[in-house]
Amino acid sequence: MFQKKRFIYLYLLICLFGFLELQAHAQTLTQTIRGRVLDKESQEPLIGASIAITSTKPLKGTITDSDGYFKIERVPVGRHTLKINYLGYEEQVLPELLLGSGKELVLNIGLIESIRQMNEVVITAEQEKGVPINEMATLSARSISVEETKRYAASINDPARAAQSYAGVGSTDDTSNEIVVRGNSPRGVLWRIEGVEVPNPNHFGEEGASGGGISILSVNMLDNSDFYTGAFPAEYGNALSGVFDINLRRGNNEKREYAVQAGVLGLDFAAEGPFKAGYKGSYLVNYRYSTLAVLNKLGVNIAGDGTLDFQDFSYKLHLPTTKAGVFSVWGIGGHSQQNIEAERDVTKWQNRWDNYDDKFISSMAATGISHTYFLPNNAYLESAITFSGSRNEYRQDSLSAEYNPNLIYRHQFNNITGRASILYNQKFNARHTLRTGIIYSNLGFDLFSEGTNNDEHDLQRYVSNDGRTGLWQAYGQWKYRLAEKWTLNTGLHAISLALNGNTSVEPRSGLKWNFSPTQTLGAGFGVHSRHESMNLYFAEKPLSNGQLSYPNKELGFTKAKHYVISYDNQLREDLRLKVESYYQSLYNVPVWADQTNTESALNATDGFTIDSLINTGSGKNYGVEMTLEKFFTKNYYFLITGSLYNSKYTASNGQEFDTRFNGQHLLNALVGKEFKVGNQKANLIGVNFRLNWAGGNRYTPVDLEKSREQNKAVYVQDKRNTLQAADYFRTDIRVSYRKNKPKASYILSLDLQNATNRLNVYSQYFDLETETIKTATMSGLIPVLNYRVEF
Repeated sequence: MFQKKRFIYLYLLICLFGFLELQAHAQTLTQTIRGRVLDKESQEPLIGASIAITSTKPLKGTITDSDGYFKIERVPVGRHTLKINYLGYEEQVLPELLLGSGKELVLNIGLIESIRQMNEVVITAEQEKGVPINEMATLSARSISVEETKRYAASINDPARAAQSYAGVGSTDDTSNEIVVRGNSPRGVLWRIEGVEVPNPNHFGEEGASGGGISILSVNMLDNSDFYTGAFPAEYGNALSGVFDINLRRGNNEKREYAVQAGVLGLDFAAEGPFKAGYKGSYLVNYRYSTLAVLNKLGVNIAGDGTLDFQDFSYKLHLPTTKAGVFSVWGIGGHSQQNIEAERDVTKWQNRWDNYDDKFISSMAATGISHTYFLPNNAYLESAITFSGSRNEYRQDSLSAEYNPNLIYRHQFNNITGRASILYNQKFNARHTLRTGIIYSNLGFDLFSEGTNNDEHDLQRYVSNDGRTGLWQAYGQWKYRLAEKWTLNTGLHAISLALNGNTSVEPRSGLKWNFSPTQTLGAGFGVHSRHESMNLYFAEKPLSNGQLSYPNKELGFTKAKHYVISYDNQLREDLRLKVESYYQSLYNVPVWADQTNTESALNATDGFTIDSLINTGSGKNYGVEMTLEKFFTKNYYFLITGSLYNSKYTASNGQEFDTRFNGQHLLNALVGKEFKVGNQKANLIGVNFRLNWAGGNRYTPVDLEKSREQNKAVYVQDKRNTLQAADYFRTDIRVSYRKNKPKASYILSLDLQNATNRLNVYSQYFDLETETIKTATMSGLIPVLNYRVEF
């Protein structure tokens, strides 16, 4: 349970004097840029493609070999722009790539085949910034680069926190990386790693949540990835609000490289390299352990109440063969826990909670083996077998005067899933590409929960079940380039849960029109659905005859129809304006069967309930979003995103309310600048700012009189979410310094989240001790210091 409190970090600062010494008479620092150029849709290597570095004088370049590989050596460190050309394909420009002395820059570049005749080819160079990696995506999608994840102020190397700066994306809590997409609950986000659905990959994540306090995904492992906010392509199922499609990068297959990082949030070590000389295979591994836990074991407790302890491990093995295709073995896992123990001194117990012990444990792991086999005529087959699991455990005890524990509540939810998937991709020609696939998931569960609400400590069991069930998914999608300026992506996704037989067939479609060289109109539609957590299906209710009922076992999928219209204008080579308008109709939503309770599943961020639910609720989200982005050129960038929106739901009594996430407006402004310093201007100082302004959290008024009578919080049901906190403001700052040496790069960074120490309101609650209504605030200033060495 990640506490919503301010962290005041007292950290052992690294000696900067040796780090900042002047480089007199140093040799010119160079590094290697290499990679591979492929057809983006068929993944076939492009032989003889030209790669030019336009930022060097004289110009440096090369062409790809018979397997599509290229290498350019002795490139001066710093920022560089690459231009890639291949006859019959659209030119691609990769601007302002950062080349450091500690690591080679290894790129995988996909080119799109032109549908014009050869004698008509006239193609203008186009920057690839933000374009989704998945060629089946039409709109409401963008790629997240590793550099953006590192660069954005207070993103703290976390792709989810970086995504909170994008249009239509917000959060409800400073200490969590959960994401609220277009007014939807964070529970509607799907996480995929290496093309496979995985459990919530975050430390300190509550049961049923999609976020947590700290990402398990180390930036050392990440490759550029895709993030979707609506109308997803047909291959994505079991998602309502958003999709994170995370790619793990391959290790360097020619040179052994290492990275070591020490920071407030963890001690990292990463290693990568080839298995042997001449073989294209590679390994990449990363391990991290909590800095706070290390300091706590040394007797220095700087985290406040409780001990925060976490660690994670991830790896990827890339194993190509000459005839049998390409194999990949990967894995990721993390464990986190927090213990809060009461003082073993009765004289210090003044409040109700002073004699409580709390223990929270959260773990996840996923591992798999995938295989890609290239077939004749521009086709390939991808298959994968994966296993994943999650564990969420919580226990709360009250201590007697003799320090004997009395159980208040406990749960242990374990989920283990085995998945098998197969994907077939066929590029027929420059106009037509077909992709189809099947996914089977064997969902295993072992669930237990019990608790008491009275002073006699009579326990009530809420859930106790274990077993397995199956989830089938199948999809087909077709990309059709009708003409040079028109592209249609259409498909169908089907999903079926064996537990109760619920099935959903979901059409998807997207159309894009490039009506001028710099302007695009797009429209998208999709039906999407998501099943509930297993613990919700097996919530128990005792009957008068002593038997048990499972009131929620037949719950159907929550469903949504997404409609999107977009406009994209490349104002100049490095400046883009994008506007999207959307409407989402949610239906089949679980709401409380008891009509006196006006709650809805659309308000939940996590959790578990034993109350009876029915699929009669509905909801709607609509709004308009704007993005103005100046790409990183001339040593600076800016990103301004804004959203005006509404998010509503209808309860079981037919009454409409604002959802918990209906802030109605959201604005992010990011700006960053790099300064070249040092004798050779080979070192970099980076300064980045982020301003976030949003509508405040919504919450329900407490009936003070009834709460005092019943000694618990009682809410005014017909005024659900009618109260709203004052507008949310937060300023984040990131300052970094990169020093390049002949054999290594040294990076020192400081992130100040909520630099002005503003205490934004989280909610109001009924305090049992004082029998008054109090206000809970979010975190104040959170400084995060990191020191990193790449060699």
